[in-house]
Amino acid sequence: MINLTLLGATGSIGQSTLSVVDLHPEKFNVFAISAHTNWQQMLVICEKYQPDFAVMTDEASAEQLSREIQSDTTVLSGAEALETIASHTDTDQVMAAIVGAAGMASSLAAAKAGKRIMLANKESLVLAGDLFMQAVKDNNAELIPVDSEHSAIFQCLQGGLSGLSKIQLTASGGPFLHTPLSELTNITPDQACAHPNWSMGRKISVDSATMMNKGLEVIEAHYLFNLPADRIDVIMHPQSIVHSSVYFNDGSTLSQLGNPDMRTVISYAMSYPDRISSGVPALDLTQNSPLEFYPPDFDKFSCLRLAFEGLKQGGSAMGTINAANEIAVASFLDNKIKFLDIAKIIEKTLAMSSHFYPSSLAEVIDNDKIARLTANEIVQSYV
Repeated sequence: MINLTLLGATGSIGQSTLSVVDLHPEKFNVFAISAHTNWQQMLVICEKYQPDFAVMTDEASAEQLSREIQSDTTVLSGAEALETIASHTDTDQVMAAIVGAAGMASSLAAAKAGKRIMLANKESLVLAGDLFMQAVKDNNAELIPVDSEHSAIFQCLQGGLSGLSKIQLTASGGPFLHTPLSELTNITPDQACAHPNWSMGRKISVDSATMMNKGLEVIEAHYLFNLPADRIDVIMHPQSIVHSSVYFNDGSTLSQLGNPDMRTVISYAMSYPDRISSGVPALDLTQNSPLEFYPPDFDKFSCLRLAFEGLKQGGSAMGTINAANEIAVASFLDNKIKFLDIAKIIEKTLAMSSHFYPSSLAEVIDNDKIARLTANEIVQSYV
């Protein structure tokens, strides 16, 4: 029986993970779970799975959960409690599915504790990639990617790295793949969140619409597969059937295909190197529309261009881009700025920020805070 700690239990990745657990109750025990404020959903999960620990990072929500809970689950509160359950002696696997920089410290704690980390929190690598990968290496942790694109590459490289030329991440293009740049000026938050293929939270949906999500995945791929920016490609593929490809110097290309459902990659991460049923139906290419592929438009999707630039700069630049993006997206969702202002705010924040190579988590966090303050000041000039 594998003890699973699920960081971000109420989100889409968390819910998909629990659905895989439901298919294999003899293999997986939900040992610990976490959420930020959604204590009502956490109560439902606690009643069903009876975890040893439930963490609410919001203290008031933790108090509410404690009052309502009927099981023997221990309720903890605060960000430090995330690190406690991620590194707990009884934890075998950690599903790191907290969105944004808030998930970084707990993912790093799991790495330092030598756990299997199923990484859905790309910010752990975007902000602190060098520190994170060193912690994985030093503590013999296992790092299994949960992004569909990185999982695809991971699967395609199971035969080894010999002759590897480049990797290629696919991108759906979001809701504006074929929308002219001139028509993006007055895009509303609801329009930006209407992803054609995936059901996601509002922040990550906007990231998909701007292509910043793919940009962050490029940075993540750099660390996961130890490749420079010029050996990482992006290609637009609106059907989201081909999840990514790897190219070899003999002319061969390997791709991983499947229906667009995160349960596939989640079950693979949980069972690796074996495979278990995920509840996702088999792909039937005869029932799908023709598969299309387009080169990315770096003028329209300037967030993708900025991510490549940040990766080439290295060091703190990538954390600065992530922080500025989180501020800009939140401001857009609050109707404070326009859709195309998101990239402008990121670019201005990067230009105004100091560039250095963080040597500790404290320096990563300090850079994140400063970048957020800078981005907020820039947002105010738009309001």
